Amino acid sequence: MEARARVAGVPVRVRRGGPLWVVPVVWTVGLGLWGLSRDNSVWRDEAATWQVARRSTADIWYLLGQVDAVHGLYYLLMHALFTCFGPGTTTLRLPSVLAVAVAAGCVTVIGQRLTGNWAGLGAGLALGLLPAVQFHLQEGRPYALVMAGAAVSTLLLVMLLERPASWWWAAYGVTVLLCGLLNWLALLVLVAHAVTLCWAGAGRGTWVRWASASGAALAGTAPLILFSRHQSEQISWIPPLTWHMLIGPAILLAIGTLGALLDRPLPDRPSVASVGLPLLAVPLLALTGISLIQPLFLDRYVLFGQLGLTLLIGTALGRAIDATAPRFPRTARLILPLALLSALGALLPYSLAKRSPESRVDDVLSAADRVHRLKHPGDAVLFIPAARRDTALVSPDAFRGLRDIALTESPVASGTLKGVETEPSRIRTAILRSNRILLVTDAPGVAKRDSAHRDKAKRAALRRYFRAVADETVRGRRVTVYERLPAPVRGPSPSGRLQP
Repeated sequence: MEARARVAGVPVRVRRGGPLWVVPVVWTVGLGLWGLSRDNSVWRDEAATWQVARRSTADIWYLLGQVDAVHGLYYLLMHALFTCFGPGTTTLRLPSVLAVAVAAGCVTVIGQRLTGNWAGLGAGLALGLLPAVQFHLQEGRPYALVMAGAAVSTLLLVMLLERPASWWWAAYGVTVLLCGLLNWLALLVLVAHAVTLCWAGAGRGTWVRWASASGAALAGTAPLILFSRHQSEQISWIPPLTWHMLIGPAILLAIGTLGALLDRPLPDRPSVASVGLPLLAVPLLALTGISLIQPLFLDRYVLFGQLGLTLLIGTALGRAIDATAPRFPRTARLILPLALLSALGALLPYSLAKRSPESRVDDVLSAADRVHRLKHPGDAVLFIPAARRDTALVSPDAFRGLRDIALTESPVASGTLKGVETEPSRIRTAILRSNRILLVTDAPGVAKRDSAHRDKAKRAALRRYFRAVADETVRGRRVTVYERLPAPVRGPSPSGRLQP
């Protein structure tokens, strides 16, 4: 089904459900599959997903009662996938690839409905190229899935503004609820949608239905929000907001505003600016405000705002094509392919870098491989800090035969991500009873000063009673092999007395 409208005096066909969205979906999947394994590397954030997904459902529920409740739905989803397809980098990251592809399809349809085919196609193809999206396109974390949910809910809102339907409102509420359960900061999309309704001049009936659907989503997410607030220590590492942290968001807002100024809305439809600009700006500004009270500013929490940016980029491209078409129709058809190739070429160094193991802070799998090559039967192992135990949790076979001498309660038994270590004095005693110890820690450029008493005790005992016989640093992690120093020889001193 097609409708005809005029933009800048030029007839434009607007498809109402044509297959144009397939092109950005296939394009985005291709971008995601390109270098998906990152040379078989997994970094610390993804290692958390990996190790939790390998636990039983009961163990995951127990973990969520202690930490990471905010990611509970995602962990359960990944547990199901790991159970069905086995652990691996493809299983870990493919959900994010497919999620971004869904988001690309949604923004294509939104652009089609509100501006025209070229704008929709440009928006869908641009999404997978945005730097922030490229990073999370191949990331084993929930933020791409949140983006997909925000894209679906935004598409539903646009459809409801054109033609209300009760089941669509129900679908809208369920979609927002799922977004909130994946990460409750995704509920900021509701604030963006409220601005869209104001901008579009929605009627009272629309507001009532939107409030009902949004209220149901908020009510469904409220228990998670309240419970996860008791686990706020998990985000205590986020630094306070500084001016330089806002430079990137400010540039994005400037680009988005420029795209909004180029918008020419079709009759009887909300404008792309009324949908895209709030989606880009409102979550960013809201998160900035929240971060003034409690440090919480991480761009991945509002990754879904990139949907608004790509809609506005698509609008600018569509506007350029529509303006060129009347006088230079053949040239107009080349604008989008040339823009796409130019962007792909300009971003190629970035794209290649983000698909390399060095693009992340560290690599858990490479460190485990070093342990496997360096270990001897009966060796002990230590981790500094304790969170580096993720190396063993992701690759248990590499650590088989090693004794974790600091651990008193395993991560599974304690319902934690890193386990519970014994007190420093007992760790020191265990170290003195060992002849050969492997230490897994951060590389010098990544490591921070030891703050835990346990970690200070580990290093002090190793320095005093052991010597390093092997030391390998690989991709942000360091594996050092220590051997016990020979005991001092007791014998007569030159004065004839026994040496102590």
